[in-house]
Amino acid sequence: MTTAANDAGIATRALIFALLALACGHMLSTLLRTIPAVSLDLMAADFHMEPQALASLTSIYHFAFAAAQIPVGAAMDRFGVRPVSLSLLAGTVFGAVASGFATGPESFAVGQLLLGIATSGMLMCPMTLAAKQLSAARFGLWSGAILSIGNIGMLLSSSPLAFVIDHYGWRAGFWISAFGGILVALAVFALVPNQPAEHKDDSSPLAQMIEVVRLGLSRPLRGLIALALVSLASSLVLRGLWGGPWLMQIKGLTRVEAGNQLGAFTLAMIAGPLCIGMVDRRLGRRRELVVGTHAFAALLLALMALGAPHLAVAWLFGVTVMPPYYDLALFVLIGLSTSAQPLLFGMSRQLVDAQVAGKALAALNLAFFLGTALMQSLTGAVAALAGLPAVLLFMAAALALGVLIFLTYTRANS
Repeated sequence: MTTAANDAGIATRALIFALLALACGHMLSTLLRTIPAVSLDLMAADFHMEPQALASLTSIYHFAFAAAQIPVGAAMDRFGVRPVSLSLLAGTVFGAVASGFATGPESFAVGQLLLGIATSGMLMCPMTLAAKQLSAARFGLWSGAILSIGNIGMLLSSSPLAFVIDHYGWRAGFWISAFGGILVALAVFALVPNQPAEHKDDSSPLAQMIEVVRLGLSRPLRGLIALALVSLASSLVLRGLWGGPWLMQIKGLTRVEAGNQLGAFTLAMIAGPLCIGMVDRRLGRRRELVVGTHAFAALLLALMALGAPHLAVAWLFGVTVMPPYYDLALFVLIGLSTSAQPLLFGMSRQLVDAQVAGKALAALNLAFFLGTALMQSLTGAVAALAGLPAVLLFMAAALALGVLIFLTYTRANS
């Protein structure tokens, strides 16, 4: 019995180290996708173009990232996690180097395209390994930990990266990322077991890609996909696009003050998945937790919007506009409540067979990031037509609609 217990302990530690190594790849992905946010003006000056035009060009990364989910998910089930992860990390290093050497918008676009494709599986790799090796209960906790580790990349791309760029230029961010990619690849090579796919699928790549889409549209996953389309989008679009303008234009904060509030938002997004994972494991009522947290997030977004000058919440408290610490509290609560996203991965794990776990995760991941790209585009139009409070109300309404569809389609599975 002692030998068996020791063997089980060794296997558990090996799995933990493998998941941590793969999660560092996801951290690298979140760092790379946010480099332009702190260096856009310098890059635009180097490329002799307007910052707004370069900002539009960076969307190539997000669309490539979303489009690559299907083939990467199929490859995961066909070849296994380790070879796919190492291939993606090699592509990430190559894309970071290409972006660092970019001399104009065309070459930078190529680098962004390569990075979008290469980093597309950085979240799926640890998620797929965890889904195939862990029980559903333990997977819920670990999926939260993986997202928390990955979100650290957003902290690295804020003040630390700004310091590096100020002293060494914007290209240094990509050189450091390329070096980080090499280190993560070495860790994956050393720590992730070289196991063949447990349920190797010998069908054609096209057939596997069709299966990803079919799974995503199937009735068991339809509610999860609907919520995934607006869940991650609500936090990433607020954190990466509208949070700063809201605080500076509506609340009158300086750039540094706004950055500090968004930093607190990021910390909540890091701590949130771990906290939600522990609550899920203790309560054992995953569907209700997903609904409650997302509905609460929709309410918080609406309350933030209505705290703008002369709107309902400000009027209720007898002030012209709600003070900035009101928004700070809401940012932290939104960061925590939207962190229930990993539970959707756990629910998908329960609804499909193990041999298609990679494809189901790919379908869900596709919905997360395609929804983010769509939300970013739609809120831009809303902002132009009706202003920033309308943007937050639109996001709140989209999140509430996602919750209603989720409730409708998961009722039979609860």
